[in-house]
Amino acid sequence: MSIYNELRSKIDSLAVFRQVKEDPAVVSLRKLLDENTIAAYSDFISTLYPEGANLSEYIRRQVLDDDNFYVKAVAAGKKIDPEIAAAVKNELNLLNEIGQIPSAEIRQMVLDSDSSGGRGISLPKWKTEELNLIKDFTAKLADISSTGYGIYAKYKFFRVEDGQIVPVAHPDYQRLDQLFEYERERNLVIRNTEALLDGSGASNILLYGDMGTGKSTTIKAVAAAYADNGLRMIELKKNQLFQIPSVMEEIASNPLKFIIFIDDLSFAGNDDNFAALKATLEGSITGCGDNAVIYATSNRRHLVRESAADRVGTAGFDDDLHLNDTMQETMSLAARFGLTITFSKPGKDEYLSIVRSLADEYGVAIGNGEDEITEDELMTKAEAFAIRRNGRSPRTARQFIELLKIGI
Repeated sequence: MSIYNELRSKIDSLAVFRQVKEDPAVVSLRKLLDENTIAAYSDFISTLYPEGANLSEYIRRQVLDDDNFYVKAVAAGKKIDPEIAAAVKNELNLLNEIGQIPSAEIRQMVLDSDSSGGRGISLPKWKTEELNLIKDFTAKLADISSTGYGIYAKYKFFRVEDGQIVPVAHPDYQRLDQLFEYERERNLVIRNTEALLDGSGASNILLYGDMGTGKSTTIKAVAAAYADNGLRMIELKKNQLFQIPSVMEEIASNPLKFIIFIDDLSFAGNDDNFAALKATLEGSITGCGDNAVIYATSNRRHLVRESAADRVGTAGFDDDLHLNDTMQETMSLAARFGLTITFSKPGKDEYLSIVRSLADEYGVAIGNGEDEITEDELMTKAEAFAIRRNGRSPRTARQFIELLKIGI
């Protein structure tokens, strides 16, 4: 029993891996080693089981997902004091012990301590396996530029919520091989993204064009395709652009590469969000670092909505003594993106090509059989659908095929 008292004290001694010590299952395990009761045993099992019955694998995941100061320092290329390196090695050896505590011994210890002698009680078990956390942790650090750490290792897509970067557990995106036509436009985004990943110099991109042409879909598909190469995407809403400096500060020392995604970008005029984006694109002290680019979509070429009152004062005449300078400032925001890619609505041939490709993807039966649709009928119905909707676009084509597939 003394060995488990010793392990309990070792758990308390964790300093570098403090977050692992504070993990709910580890807290329950520490309590079990302390109290040695059936109630404490069942509490630990109820915390472990939702994540699986393998204690070794659970501890391994907690260690490799931890984003402690040591991991961040190594990722940023900082010099590590030998005392800290020694402490990390010592704690990894300790966590090896924790992850390999045998279920049978703890169960017997608990049953022997119970006043009833454990009669009629069958305690659930957990599994263990051989661990080498020093080897696993070293391998993780060696590959951290593509795997990341903390939430950035576990998730690929993120958003900003209450000023914090939070993961999107179930992102909605299409694969690159599910996108049709627009190859030239898509390849420009891909090449720029590859330049970001290899450090050869990437540009901020404005994807401008008609609704439903696949601007945001392209960005999400590229982000997903290169996630295993160390690419992550953080989405910012238009009303969150004033938080760009804090987001950039948060990811500045991260070894991963980031797309800051802004969908449907437009402004009513000069506001705090406009100024924050403008400053970032101009390369202010809080601008994009070497590991981040801004990809924005917009239906407006110049991003700023204009009214007659913008060009003449509310009294019916120019009340801005430097009106031209003001207009140039707002109209030139789009020009501050290094690359502008235009997505225009497809012509008839391109639209029908998209329809045909999507029909193949969705398994629509095309032919002269009883339960099939002829090629001519497919094209005719697709054109009619586009006329009833907002015109030809990849979005319209996909909506048509989805409805056709379910018989509507």
